[in-house]
Amino acid sequence: MHGGASTGWLLMVLCAVSGAYCLLRTRTGTPRERRTARSEALMGFGMAAMAVPAAVLSPPGWAWAVYAVLFGTAAVRALRPALSGGHHLHHLVGSLAMVYMAVAMAPAVTGSGGGGHAGHGAAAGAGGIPLLTGLLLVYYAFYVLGSAGRLLPGAAVAPAGGGSVGGPGPGGFGGGTDGRPELTTACRVTMGIGMFAMLLTL
Repeated sequence: MHGGASTGWLLMVLCAVSGAYCLLRTRTGTPRERRTARSEALMGFGMAAMAVPAAVLSPPGWAWAVYAVLFGTAAVRALRPALSGGHHLHHLVGSLAMVYMAVAMAPAVTGSGGGGHAGHGAAAGAGGIPLLTGLLLVYYAFYVLGSAGRLLPGAAVAPAGGGSVGGPGPGGFGGGTDGRPELTTACRVTMGIGMFAMLLTL
């Protein structure tokens, strides 16, 4: 990233830890919750791979096509559930954003001998569509703020009907319905911040 290799390492670690926690969540919960956890684990590990400092690992040009196909497939799978709104819509946006970043960064890799790396800096010549990048930045800024607000003490209040704490809030920023909704929300906030940081490099 523009902030240097240390920023890239930090982002990689945070996304990898978030992905690992989401992977653990796939062992419990309803089928829908496990499917959500798998999608978030894929996102976390994908972002971690993109965040590895280019000085350590310069991916081959075809790697960006693999990212685009992988997250394009994830977007197609998220399309039908996203029609019901809620957090599935966020998964669709996230998958499409990953495809967008992979496509935007690919010319920098092929044109500069592997000097570009998503989340490592657009100075190598990568770039996207400014309007689309701006819209995604605004989306993730609101997503992070909306989700982080529910981590504050007293933000999550149990419904009168005895429902799960940390359920979907305004705008579909659900905190999860597993036994530790605050950890689920924290992972989502972390990945939202990571996506915002990566988009800033385009």
